[in-house]
Amino acid sequence: MVIWQFLCIVGVAFVILEIFTPSMFFLNFALAAFLTAAASLVIVNKFYLVLIFFVLSFVSFAFLRPVILRRHSKETETGVQGKYIGQIAVAAEEITALKGVINIYGERWEARCEGDVTIPAGSEVRIIRNDGLTMFVENK
Repeated sequence: MVIWQFLCIVGVAFVILEIFTPSMFFLNFALAAFLTAAASLVIVNKFYLVLIFFVLSFVSFAFLRPVILRRHSKETETGVQGKYIGQIAVAAEEITALKGVINIYGERWEARCEGDVTIPAGSEVRIIRNDGLTMFVENK
């Protein structure tokens, strides 16, 4: 087996790892492996190929990974920003900094308010941000 074939197999293995752990971590190694496989068609010295692989991996982590993560943020995946943030909801239960529930679009969401504010049940609230499955609200 020649070196470029080995590097392509390594690249495919990293792509498969990325599929099972979608963290944009192994994708950087896969890209570096494929580019190093292309470089191995011209460069024969294995020391230089290893060096190229490490440099490309570092460059990929330093520059490509932040761009990819910014494009695939939770906000764009779930659509929470456009659908819920800034919208008016109704407090189904009293909302404090520790507990509470709101209703919006016929859905029940855990809710919290910031500070020592208590929002009574039945009040209209504005959703200001979310953290996972918890909406943070303020008085309308």
